[in-house]
Amino acid sequence: MDDVVSLIDVRATYEGERHATLAGVTLSVAATEQLAITGPNGAGKTTILEVINGLLPIASGTVRTLGQEVTLASHRLRTQIAYVPQNLFFSPDTPFLVRDVVLTARFGKTGTRRLFAASEGRHVDRSLAAVGISDLGGRPVGRLSGGQQRKALLARALAQEARILLLDEPTANLDPEAKHEVADLVALVRRELGAATVVVSHETGPLLDASDRTVAVDSGRVVAETRLGDRVPAFSR
Repeated sequence: MDDVVSLIDVRATYEGERHATLAGVTLSVAATEQLAITGPNGAGKTTILEVINGLLPIASGTVRTLGQEVTLASHRLRTQIAYVPQNLFFSPDTPFLVRDVVLTARFGKTGTRRLFAASEGRHVDRSLAAVGISDLGGRPVGRLSGGQQRKALLARALAQEARILLLDEPTANLDPEAKHEVADLVALVRRELGAATVVVSHETGPLLDASDRTVAVDSGRVVAETRLGDRVPAFSR
């Protein structure tokens, strides 16, 4: 199976920082695979997502996503990548409806001229229905619970028709029931799109249990790797 993400000896440093956040990371993600990245705070987990997505320039090494070398100018490439950042929660006064948030995912596919065409509305409707929140489409996104907001962002990824999902702590700060619901929806979106998925998490749970591989990161390096068959699930329903 071909790799859709490849990092080779990647080093990266945030502007103003003296020490490298990534210190020689090598990893790959195969098409349709779900890879989990774990490790303590400050280990470099989120940074890996940012270099895959071309949001952080690398100091050395090679990053290839969907067969292309990634740079800050890889705008068209990013239309194929759905990225849900850590702690992306909408404040109560956010002036957008849920369906508006999902609709913005279509911009990279259609541009502004067709964004409000009936066919694009149908894409939004199907995506909301797939994750079970059709009834929330007309509500302000900031008035939703944390779990509902995560569902809206997964609906947005589905509407984007992304080939890669990058999910940074998607179950953080959710109650146990919501964690399972989000994990189930990630599996649904991944299956619908046939997408490779990279999940960052510092906690055990259903998303890690469902991953094909887990890599542990510490001090900017990959320090361990396990496969699905090598792990004992952390807990069950």
